[in-house]
Amino acid sequence: MKADNKSGFATLIGRPNVGKSTLMNQLIGQKIAITSHKPQTTRNRIQTVYTSEEGQIVFVDTPGIHKAKNKLGEYMVNAAERTLREVDVILWLVEPSDFVGPGDRHIAEQLKKTDIPIILVINKTDTIKKEELLPFIDTYRKIHDFDEIVPVSALKGDNTKVLIEQIFKYLPYGPNFFDEDTITDQPMRQIVAELIREKALRCLDEEIPHGIAVSIESMKTRPSGKVTDIEATIICEKGTHKGIIIGKQGVMLKKIGSAARYEIEQQLEHKVNLRLWVKVKKDWRDSDYLIKNFGYNKKETEQ
Repeated sequence: MKADNKSGFATLIGRPNVGKSTLMNQLIGQKIAITSHKPQTTRNRIQTVYTSEEGQIVFVDTPGIHKAKNKLGEYMVNAAERTLREVDVILWLVEPSDFVGPGDRHIAEQLKKTDIPIILVINKTDTIKKEELLPFIDTYRKIHDFDEIVPVSALKGDNTKVLIEQIFKYLPYGPNFFDEDTITDQPMRQIVAELIREKALRCLDEEIPHGIAVSIESMKTRPSGKVTDIEATIICEKGTHKGIIIGKQGVMLKKIGSAARYEIEQQLEHKVNLRLWVKVKKDWRDSDYLIKNFGYNKKETEQ
């Protein structure tokens, strides 16, 4: 290890749907966190690892901070707010705007309680003209005294190198936490479940996605190592939703399955045989037992 090696933890926070997962995937250079235009896509804290000559950044992607409406919502908010106390630097991701809404004001209030360095990341700069940026920066400067302000486009990758440099500035010296070839601490079953959920989110109507979870029933790689057989269940809250997820003559489920299979094959780098089922579990988002059953560890958020 070099004497000047730096390593530490950075968290991405922000309202739902500001592009946190897209930015993290861009920084890591590989798809780990699922993305969707629908809010509350990320439900778990996801750790991904960026390693370079300078050292290592462990990114903790959190669920968006929002007003909770059920137990799953509470779990998500607790996970996000707890993360704020456990990192070396906080990246607050916002959209370019000259209006700070109640959601961002709520986050600003949370940030006042911490003395951890905060980098304001203004995302989606590809959607505005350069001269519009300064007024947006001024708007956010008025609500918090940031250590750094970095405009980026997570989608295009613009200015992400500068962001990495600024993060390293605030990390302590020390050895890496993970081997240099580690990209995430997520078990592969979890990544597979999330990829299936992402495809369902993208294919389905607006009102259904919040009420779905994915449970991996079995995942076995054949002795040849060239094919993995996966059986998974999409859980929904209503019988009517089940019909929509399956679709006429199973068309929708096939669409979700083939899109998911393609992405899973990219991750595993070999063929996948994916079988999907759909089950109804009424009000699963308000059941501690079912939330835990679908991989959301409530204990993690309460320490």
